[in-house]
Amino acid sequence: MRHLIDIIDLSVEEINELITTAEDIIANPTKYAEVCHGKKLATLFFEPSTRTRLSFEAAMLDLGGRTLGFSDASTSSAAKGETVGDTVQVVSGYADIIAMRHPKEGAPYAATQVSSIPVINAGDGGHNHPTQTLTDLLTIHREFGHLDNLTIGFCGDLKFGRTVHSLVTALCRYENIKFIFISPPELKIPDYLKENVLDAQGKDYVEVESMEDAMPQLDILYMTRVQKERFFNEADYLRLRDTYILDPEKLSTAKPEMRVLHPLPRVNEITVDVDKDPRACYFRQAANGKFVRMALIMKLLEVHA
Repeated sequence: MRHLIDIIDLSVEEINELITTAEDIIANPTKYAEVCHGKKLATLFFEPSTRTRLSFEAAMLDLGGRTLGFSDASTSSAAKGETVGDTVQVVSGYADIIAMRHPKEGAPYAATQVSSIPVINAGDGGHNHPTQTLTDLLTIHREFGHLDNLTIGFCGDLKFGRTVHSLVTALCRYENIKFIFISPPELKIPDYLKENVLDAQGKDYVEVESMEDAMPQLDILYMTRVQKERFFNEADYLRLRDTYILDPEKLSTAKPEMRVLHPLPRVNEITVDVDKDPRACYFRQAANGKFVRMALIMKLLEVHA
């Protein structure tokens, strides 16, 4: 039995295999329509979500399985004081696989210590979001045809952005990836990520504050929102939330083949005018999440088309 808590739980070969399977699902959906018949996915979301939770549920339904779970901790026994461990042990008797989101870093890992079924980390605080990373990698592969030889700019909240932390860790394992980190000083990429991942692997990266200066160099611009829920006081959030706003004028110096990604939800960091630009692929990115989660569910349940 395997779990997915961190993207490094998967080898590069396994990531590439999941991308291949996801692309085959897109091309041949009927081939996969009943592979999880009789299986149940439990979605345990102790923190709000739209795309991640619904894409997991849609993934299981499209595989012929069923879903159960909760979308708000207040509607579960957590509101009565039940521990995550007890919740997971109980749910392990009701389902075949768990997708779990929790505001506390490490909670999904703690769940694996007591679960008798596979656990997928669907986001834990500001730490990790491995299935969003798989979604991002599938999107990059579908847009460019490869996952190497790219310059990617991460813009916005790089301190608390778990999607950024996971994707940087994953892309460091591919050849000739260059990183440009665009943020205010207060929201810079964490030191642990620079020291343990980027520096440890000798990766090429720079930290800048200007989106405009970086734009012409980029193959990918990965936008993120400033996350109100990660701040300890509202004054800091209000001061930083409008630091970077992508609009058509800022895109005017970008390469024609550059792509804009965003894990969503957006607040105001990308104007709606950008949606019409062919370089904007964040809604295609969101759609890709269902397919790569289908591939992951199959892998962890050891079922095949």
